[in-house]
Amino acid sequence: MKRDELAGDAPSSASAPDPVDARLAARLAELRAEHGWSLGELAERSGVSKSTLSRAERAEISPTAALLNRLCAVYGRTMSRLLAEVEAEPTLLVPAAEQPVWRDRASGFVRRSVSPPHAGLRGELVEGRLAAGADISYDRPPVPGLEQHVWVLEGALDVTAGEAEHHLGTGDCLRLRVWGPTRFRCAGPADVRYVLAVVLP
Repeated sequence: MKRDELAGDAPSSASAPDPVDARLAARLAELRAEHGWSLGELAERSGVSKSTLSRAERAEISPTAALLNRLCAVYGRTMSRLLAEVEAEPTLLVPAAEQPVWRDRASGFVRRSVSPPHAGLRGELVEGRLAAGADISYDRPPVPGLEQHVWVLEGALDVTAGEAEHHLGTGDCLRLRVWGPTRFRCAGPADVRYVLAVVLP
């Protein structure tokens, strides 16, 4: 079968993509990001053209069973599992009182998951709090090339990404794409509170 024959029908320009197709597209993009593969790498592994993969991840086409089968083989999952992952509608609203909070007591870091959870979404909002003097280092991002926006709401924050160091005061916002180690340090005499917007590649 030729690569282009794996592409499905394109949605009508007058209508939005089917909701299931849209969620499936987002999940396919997330799976590729989780593996740290470029479109070119996935094309080589699956035998599907880069253009078809790109259109499938943007819900510009409705993927065929043959296309899904090839991708399921690459990602090591059954088609049933893949479709089950996108079957339910995501929760659209999470009240503040129900947003999960995780505390790293050793470092003085508090992380609140603000965004409604859904496996197929590319963007996520997190509220972070660091106690005065707290210092957190990460040796690598969970996904190479992860895009982050750091917006300080209160206090001061030092952010190091690779060799670059940034000092953020209240209201400042830093955008970066993370490939290697990062460090977050509360630079002021008081606690710092900030928003971290995370976007998968």
